[in-house]
Amino acid sequence: MKREAILDAAELVLCQHGTQALTLSAVADRAGVSKGGLLYHFPTKEALIKGLVGRVIEEFDALVASYDDGRPGSYSRAYVEATFATLTGSEGARTRRRWAGITAAAADRELIAPLREAMIRWHRRDPGEDPDPVTAVVVRLAAEGLWEVVGHDTRIFDTEDYAALRERLLSLLRS
Repeated sequence: MKREAILDAAELVLCQHGTQALTLSAVADRAGVSKGGLLYHFPTKEALIKGLVGRVIEEFDALVASYDDGRPGSYSRAYVEATFATLTGSEGARTRRRWAGITAAAADRELIAPLREAMIRWHRRDPGEDPDPVTAVVVRLAAEGLWEVVGHDTRIFDTEDYAALRERLLSLLRS
């Protein structure tokens, strides 16, 4: 789908050249589409950034839902599993995706608003959902902190590090 290819191209422009390089022309060139083709899907740079942010949220929500079995505490476990599935993915596309979306939107309160709303939804859960609500919040915040750190360089942790961190966070939810 062209829309996804355009978003992929925007992420690559951001990751390789920074926010100043994110122009509609640069993204169209990178995606191999005409500027008119890009404008059909994203009529403005702001619409493109909203698309980046929206995709991050939709993908993470879907991944969490795929791990959530509905049992008590399952949301927090699903959040951890989704985080590690994303961070340890073979191509790193989802990690890059999150970083690019956040970076592109960070300077504009309106563009970052959907991510802020998602963060509230992800982290302000009903305390009755978890056997130990405070530990669940700590674990989700630790996972969020891992996103932040790895967003700066995906090589910080290796496979064994990720496995150990994942197991420790999940074990805290079992306590």
